Amino acid sequence: MAMAMANLARRKGYFVLSSESIRYSLSIRGFASGSGSDENDVVIIGGGPGGYVAAIKASQLGLKTTCIEKRGTLGGTCLNVGCIPSKALLHSSHLYHEAKHSFAHHGVKVSSVEVDLPAMLAQKDKAVSNLTRGIEGLFKKNKVNYVKGYGKFVSPSEVSVDTIDGGNTVVKGKHIIVATGSDVKSLPGVTIDEKKIVSSTGALALSEIPKRFVVIGAGYIGLEMGSVWGRLGSEVTVVEFASEIVPTMDAEIRKQFQRSLEKQGMKFKLNTKVVGVDTSGDGVKLSLEPAAGGDQTILEADVVLVSAGRTPFTSGLGLDKIGVETDKVGRILVNERFATNVAGVYAIGDVIPGPMLAHKAEEDGVACVEFIAGKVGHVDYDKVPGVVYTNPEVAYVGKTEEQVKALGVEYRVGKFPFMANSRAKAIDNAEGLVKILAEKETDKILGVHIMASNAGELIHEAAIALQYDASSEDIARVCHAHPTMSEAVKEAAMATYDKPIHI
Repeated sequence: MAMAMANLARRKGYFVLSSESIRYSLSIRGFASGSGSDENDVVIIGGGPGGYVAAIKASQLGLKTTCIEKRGTLGGTCLNVGCIPSKALLHSSHLYHEAKHSFAHHGVKVSSVEVDLPAMLAQKDKAVSNLTRGIEGLFKKNKVNYVKGYGKFVSPSEVSVDTIDGGNTVVKGKHIIVATGSDVKSLPGVTIDEKKIVSSTGALALSEIPKRFVVIGAGYIGLEMGSVWGRLGSEVTVVEFASEIVPTMDAEIRKQFQRSLEKQGMKFKLNTKVVGVDTSGDGVKLSLEPAAGGDQTILEADVVLVSAGRTPFTSGLGLDKIGVETDKVGRILVNERFATNVAGVYAIGDVIPGPMLAHKAEEDGVACVEFIAGKVGHVDYDKVPGVVYTNPEVAYVGKTEEQVKALGVEYRVGKFPFMANSRAKAIDNAEGLVKILAEKETDKILGVHIMASNAGELIHEAAIALQYDASSEDIARVCHAHPTMSEAVKEAAMATYDKPIHI
C-alpha cells in the first residue's frame, strides 16, 4: 500500500518523503512578488516542536514570521501533555521506587516512604509551565509574532484565525507551513472520557493511583505510562493486538526488554484484541478475544489507557478548500522540500510521513524554512533515534537486525552487556546491553541498539557515528573515559570488528 501511494504521488508530480530522500542542492524560487497585503514571509499553523522551532529558525534567517497556536500555550502535545510531563512523572515515580526498594541496599535507611501524588503532579505542571513560558520568551527574543487561536486556510496565502479571546483575524503569508501535529488514535467502540477510559492526556493527571491499570497498546507511550503507575503501586496489564511489543524495536532487544518489564510486575496479553467495553459499574470491564478469534475473557480495571498510536491532525484546517492532497490516513503529501502540491503551502512533523517524534518534527521545521530561505535542508529518517523512557530505557538508531537481514546485506554483530561494565556494576545498575550491527565488508555501522538506565543519552554517540558513516572500528578507537557506561558502547564496537577486552 505504501509503495502504491508513493508511486501515485510521483505520477502526480510530487513526492512522499522517504528514507531514500537525498540531499537537494537546488535553490528554490525567490519570494513571490505580491501586494503589500503579504505581511509575512512565513506563517506557521501549529506551535508544537516542529512549528515553534520552524518559527524561530525562520526569524533567525531574516524572514518575517507569525506562528498560530490554538492551545494558547506553545510546545504542542509534546510539551503540554506528552513528552515533557510524562518524563517528569517517570522521573518522580522512579525516585519513589528507588527510595522504597533500593536505598537500603546502598546503605541509606528511610523510615517511611509515601507517595504525595498532588505534589508529584504539581512538580510536573511546574516543569511544563516554565518551559512553555520559556518558548514565549524565545519568540519575543527572535521577534516571532504569536497569534493564539485556531487557524484554517481561506486561500493558499491566507489563514483565518478564530482567536481564543473570541475574535477573528486573517493572517497572510507568502509561505504557509502546516505543523499541527497528531492526535490520539481512537478505537472502535471505546469512548475516551478521561476518567475511567483515558488518553495519554488523562493518564498524566489521574487524581489517585488506580489499583488496576490497563493499557491498550504496547508502544512507547503505553509502556511509559504503564511504568509510571506501576512504580507507584498499580497492577499494570498491557493488552496488545500484535504478537510483540514495540514493533519498531530490534527483536533481540525487545525480548530482553519485555522480560525486564515483566520482572517489574507488568503483565502482557499479546495477540489479544478488545471487543467490548462496559463502564456501567465502578470500574471498567474489557471483553477480550484472541486476535485470531476465539473465546472471550473479561479483564477488569479501574482505569484504562487507550494508547493504540496517533493519527495526523489535519481536520478542520481547510486543506480540501485549497486543494492540498493527503493520503488515506490523512497525512499530507510533500516533496523533498516539504512543499505540498499547492504552491506556497508546506507541511512538517506528524502530519507528513515519517516517525511521529518531536525531534523529527524539529528537524523537519529547520529544513523546511531553510529551503524557503533559499538554502539547503535535509532530514534522513533512517538516522532518527528512538527512545522508550522506561527503566531500563531502550534507545536505538539505524536499522534493526531484522531489517538488515531483509536487505540481504552481509553483516557482523557486536554485543556487550552492562554486567561487564565497571561503572554499571559500581552503581548496581547493570541491566541491559549494547548491540551494534555493521556491514561485513566495509565495517560501516548500520544500526545501534542500547538497553540501559540511561540509553537515551548514550545513543547519541551512535547517532553521530551513523550520520558520518563511521565504522565500528572508528568508535572502538575513540578513547572513552573510565569508568563510564559509555565504555559499553566502545566495547560493543570492539566486539563488532574484532574482540572486546572486558568479556
